[in-house]
Amino acid sequence: MAHVRARRGSVGGEYWPGFVDAMATLLLVVTFLLSVFMIAQYFVMQEVSGKDSALKRLTRQIAQLTELLALEKGQKKTLEEELAALTASLASTQADNKRMSGLLSVGEEKAGSASAQAAKLSVDLDAQKDISSEALAKVELLNLQLLALRRQIASLEAALDVSEQKDKESQARIADLGKRLNVALAKKVQELSRYRSDFFGRLRDLLAKRKDVRIVGDRFVFQSEVLFPSGSSELTPEGFGALGPLAQAIRGLERDIPSDLDWVLRVDGHTDIRPIRTPEFPSNWELSSARALSVVRFLIGRGVDPRHLVAAGFGEFQPIDRGVSEATLRRNRRIELKLTTR
Repeated sequence: MAHVRARRGSVGGEYWPGFVDAMATLLLVVTFLLSVFMIAQYFVMQEVSGKDSALKRLTRQIAQLTELLALEKGQKKTLEEELAALTASLASTQADNKRMSGLLSVGEEKAGSASAQAAKLSVDLDAQKDISSEALAKVELLNLQLLALRRQIASLEAALDVSEQKDKESQARIADLGKRLNVALAKKVQELSRYRSDFFGRLRDLLAKRKDVRIVGDRFVFQSEVLFPSGSSELTPEGFGALGPLAQAIRGLERDIPSDLDWVLRVDGHTDIRPIRTPEFPSNWELSSARALSVVRFLIGRGVDPRHLVAAGFGEFQPIDRGVSEATLRRNRRIELKLTTR
């Protein structure tokens, strides 16, 4: 039994040193792994710390760039406001120029040049960041040009004032000439009125026995029945007899009236309101005109100068009396003679 126990103890004593060696080796491996892990952890922490520092630097740089951008935007806004003020001033100047109409075309061209310079200044402001001094120089140049433009406008206004004064003087002379002309015309009218009175006096004496000839105002009136058949423009023998003294009186009037007095004897044909429709006379216009022409042709045939005769047809549109009775219609069918100026 003792031999067996001693043998068992000998076997257990052989395993224990190997176990201890294995555990020591395992412990060394674990320690080595921990050391490697710690070293790796240290380097990882260093790398992370370096990236955080770089990130902070980038953040500061971005903040600085943002501030610079805000500053640039502020400067640009200030320059744009100055440009807007210049543009408003230019628009006001252009409105003044338009009021001068065509006389200020040169001024409008210079205003357009100033607008082009302002546009160029806007492009320069967008392309450059720091041109305040140059912009002020251009503004000063623009102000000088606008001042020169205003001086030119003042010069044009002065020229307009002189022109208006000359126009007033011309109008005064024209008014004076008009007054003189009116006086001369009045004298001619008075002279013609005197001859008209003499002419009507002669006709009144020559036609005193004829009951079918009337005086209405400043006109002698022949009833159409005395001169023409119904619906015709051919003179009747009685019409020839009635118009003979008229031709004689007109020839005497031509001898008496001075040649510088421009006068005519107007022969007016009138009908009543009853319509006429014939191949020869489609309406009363044609009938009244044809009768007036027949009287004119008769007077020319009796030696009256054609330059002193006028034929006119009025149809039924200038009646003496209103109504539809036979007597009224007969009075409206007539030939009127009026001495007047041409």
